Amino acid sequence: MIFVNFKTYKEASGENAVSLAKIIEEVQHVTSVKIFPVVQATDIREVKEKTNLEVWVQKIDPVSFGAHTGAILPEATVEDGASGTFLNHSESKFSSFDELEKAEKRAKEAGLKTLIFASNLEELERVCQFKPDFVAYEPPELIGSATISVAEAKPEVISQAVGIARKFALPLIVGAGIHSKEDVARSLELGALGIAVSSAVVLAPDPKEKLLELASGFGLGNRR
Repeated sequence: MIFVNFKTYKEASGENAVSLAKIIEEVQHVTSVKIFPVVQATDIREVKEKTNLEVWVQKIDPVSFGAHTGAILPEATVEDGASGTFLNHSESKFSSFDELEKAEKRAKEAGLKTLIFASNLEELERVCQFKPDFVAYEPPELIGSATISVAEAKPEVISQAVGIARKFALPLIVGAGIHSKEDVARSLELGALGIAVSSAVVLAPDPKEKLLELASGFGLGNRR
């Protein structure tokens, strides 16, 4: 599986978010690799209405109905069509593990699946205890890299991360600098279930071509 984080890139906001989601839908159909668009809260409804994809939102806040100006209410994202949410991404980390745990609980109460990010193995061990649907290992220093991926720079740490996730019976997603089919294949070979990408696809000259390449790595990984 591939999670494509749209972030707030112009190329993946508003109408561009819908256009990119349609590309994702086409690639998913051709390759049979499950691909999730992870969109801004403001784009959930439009993407959901114009594709048959499982749409995720980039974050929610640990709040309930009430006086929480500017917060992203989990129930509101579900009503718009979101099926899951990222939590604790390095660009949107919670101030404490208590806040993260509250967000995980609120997401589940609203009916959202969750993927919690960890920047290191110690953090991964801690967040696994919250029992999300997925955990992700993504060293922040490699996020957005177009030259070196986590699979190239830290394969031994991916193996360790897989071991930690398996202790809690959780699937591991890896991200940070993933930009080739070889990166994907290596990540799967090391035990990851899937990958998280952003700029490699969103900012690619041809996002469809890049997604097709990344998806082909799943075939390579399955043959190894």
